[in-house]
Amino acid sequence: MNKSRHYFHLHLVSDSTGETLMTVARAATVQYENVQEIEHVYPLVRSQKQLDRVISEIEKAPGIVLYTIVDEELGTRLEQKCRELGVPFVNILDPVFAVFQSYLNVAHAHRVGGQHELDAEYFQRMEALNYTMMHDDGQIWDDLDSADIVLLGISRTSKTPTCIYLANRGIKAANVPLVPGIPLPDHVKKLDKPMIVGLIASVERIQQIRKNRVLSINSDGYTDTYVDRKEISQEINMTRRLCTEHGWPLIDVSRRSVEETAAEILTLFKDYKSEREDRPEN
Repeated sequence: MNKSRHYFHLHLVSDSTGETLMTVARAATVQYENVQEIEHVYPLVRSQKQLDRVISEIEKAPGIVLYTIVDEELGTRLEQKCRELGVPFVNILDPVFAVFQSYLNVAHAHRVGGQHELDAEYFQRMEALNYTMMHDDGQIWDDLDSADIVLLGISRTSKTPTCIYLANRGIKAANVPLVPGIPLPDHVKKLDKPMIVGLIASVERIQQIRKNRVLSINSDGYTDTYVDRKEISQEINMTRRLCTEHGWPLIDVSRRSVEETAAEILTLFKDYKSEREDRPEN
């Protein structure tokens, strides 16, 4: 018997972008079946006036309050109001800070949005993202040797979202489509610097995604072979043979999220870089 879905209000209050809160909140709520959050996100809350607006919204729709606010005065006031309203609240970074401070015996610096400072790492991510967008789906072939990672795969194997995720980690990732009847260019096969990884998925998964894709857009230009099980199976086997021939790692993304696929690639990349560093110079 299907149970009715239960809705609740979830208030996410941050003095920065709110990304940390949203990640934690969604990781938690997905663990509860038949429960759906109504998410209220309040980023860049750094003044009493801004906090007044947040409190007003919480009063209108009481629910769980998660927050990350460095300013102790603002944080204390938010907690007091939550107590008055009888709603649960958690500063999600407090337990983490407590462990760090206990172990390091050093008080943390009260820096608002410190993780988003425009440091060298930030610009590295922006450069990687720009590179990845320019080299999506084989748009540019000439300078693939400047990539860190090149992903190969047939249509609908999550190449683009995986590359974008990697770029947000500062990795220059390009992806090259494998198209039936069109051989992979020789200069791609001969790439020396980047790690090349093949992506595959089950026939069922690719077929379903492709069917949905055809239905969601104008289907002109798509042939029956695009969603044919036999043709898809041949495309997958082509990818397997290519990766086996060249010794490239192959990842099955059928039951993996983009994040899980990227994590596996990053593990492979770490080993790949170590092996390259250990190679004797000619």
